[in-house]
Amino acid sequence: MARAEKKEGVFETVKTVVYALLIAGIFRTLFFQPFWIPSGSMKDTLLVGDFLFVNKMAYGYSENSCPFSMCKFIDGRWFGSEPEMGDVVVFRHPVTGSDFIKRLIGLPGDTVQVRDGVLFINGEEAPQVPDGTFVETFEKQGPVGNLPQCANAGVGLGADCLKEKFIETLPNGVSHSILNIRDSRLDNTPVYTVPEGQYFFMGDNRDNSTDSRVSPSAMGVGFVPYENLIGRADRVMFSSAGRSMFFFWTWRPDRFFEKIE
Repeated sequence: MARAEKKEGVFETVKTVVYALLIAGIFRTLFFQPFWIPSGSMKDTLLVGDFLFVNKMAYGYSENSCPFSMCKFIDGRWFGSEPEMGDVVVFRHPVTGSDFIKRLIGLPGDTVQVRDGVLFINGEEAPQVPDGTFVETFEKQGPVGNLPQCANAGVGLGADCLKEKFIETLPNGVSHSILNIRDSRLDNTPVYTVPEGQYFFMGDNRDNSTDSRVSPSAMGVGFVPYENLIGRADRVMFSSAGRSMFFFWTWRPDRFFEKIE
């Protein structure tokens, strides 16, 4: 009798775990996908160690909506809606399959160019207004332990790492923060014409971002197909400046539940 009860207890435990995994899988596939910010390409909108849930309902569903792109049964996009210029989007890299997060700059049919560090969309300048200096500590950041890039290059560990900060306003009226570290080759680009069914993305930390300004063949991103969009990032849920979320003394409570703009 005791052995039968033990087997039944083990079976119930396994069943509970299986149900929990199924529910979590459905939640992650249909509604919200967790995402950690691993790099500094979206500073200061998003910081290394920010944790957010990506809204997968925002643009509908494609084969990339499932973990490991397992939704092969989805042809094109189901319940799709168009993203808007200025959205912060998680998408699947067209070549490597890695998940990236960047700001949507160019819609299908748009022209995009950067001249002397200033963005032009369809020939219209996206004006930049100086907004002070972004200051962070020059130290290893996040689980990977990368060091930030600084406009005042050569500072020692523990010193202030500085970047110029601007507020950029896109042609549709969306305003957001961008950073400038140095003059770089990506401050002047050719005119890109976004193909139908594809999108153009850039990081807010303009001199430290792998994005659509560089083609995949040159280790960039290039244009991103509609089917590769995973979801929109709306709000930071949790943030930690340390190498582990368990280092509570490195938590950033001021960023908890912060709206992403």
